[in-house]
Amino acid sequence: MIGEVAAVPRSLWAHPHTKIRSPTSISVSIPTNRTHFEKIKYPARKLSTTIVSPLFSVKAAAASASVEYAEEPATSVKFPTSLDLPGCSTALSLIGTGFREKVFAIIGVKVYAAGLYLNPDILDTLDAWKGRKAAQIEQDSSLFDSIYQAPLEKSLQIVLVRDIDGKTFWDALDEAVSPRIKSPNSTDRNALSAFRAIFQGRPLKKGTFIFLTWVDPSKMLVHTSTDGNPSAAEATIESENVTSSLFDVFFGRAPVSPTLKSSISSSLASFLK
Repeated sequence: MIGEVAAVPRSLWAHPHTKIRSPTSISVSIPTNRTHFEKIKYPARKLSTTIVSPLFSVKAAAASASVEYAEEPATSVKFPTSLDLPGCSTALSLIGTGFREKVFAIIGVKVYAAGLYLNPDILDTLDAWKGRKAAQIEQDSSLFDSIYQAPLEKSLQIVLVRDIDGKTFWDALDEAVSPRIKSPNSTDRNALSAFRAIFQGRPLKKGTFIFLTWVDPSKMLVHTSTDGNPSAAEATIESENVTSSLFDVFFGRAPVSPTLKSSISSSLASFLK
């Protein structure tokens, strides 16, 4: 059963995606506009997971024995609401999802879906933005700078929705990152070289997972996985110029995925009411 959503407590995040529950029946909430949902019931199926929305609890997601997912609606990619990653001190919680689209011959082609995960303690550092609306948060670079500078983990999970050559993926990333580093030093160049080596000459199949995990502002771990369960990091990037530039690519004033930043801003606005 899907109950009515009242005021959002501090322990809840807003996440505007579909909701599916089991085992007796499946109820799907489909948004008909920004504020109303149409409820549809389907016959029961054998499901071991739950797709959660429009609200989910950070602490509950981390502690729950069952796996809960939030679905990115444009790509139908499902993201676990809680994520345990190598190198992180605690489970990270999903705060928003979106997709990356490239235009080829005036046709927009979706390349990947992405979700941002945060150490829940980061939220306790954002009281200065209480009461801000989603649109204000989205345009306020200082809030995203504060998230980046917090000495707590955050991770971007990328899920490819089409096959792509590793070199092509890197070239697109490098095209966005390198111009943000005005005067690269040897540390920056070595970091970019290590980053590039992960993808060069490597075909990336649809469904490949790429994890970019900032363990602190000057250190980022890079993992890839075919099943969403990464093991050892394939590279450790220790250049704050590179790590901050990459964060800015996704969450700065001109993000490569506007839908991702918008989703995160909506979640933060609800949490910071």
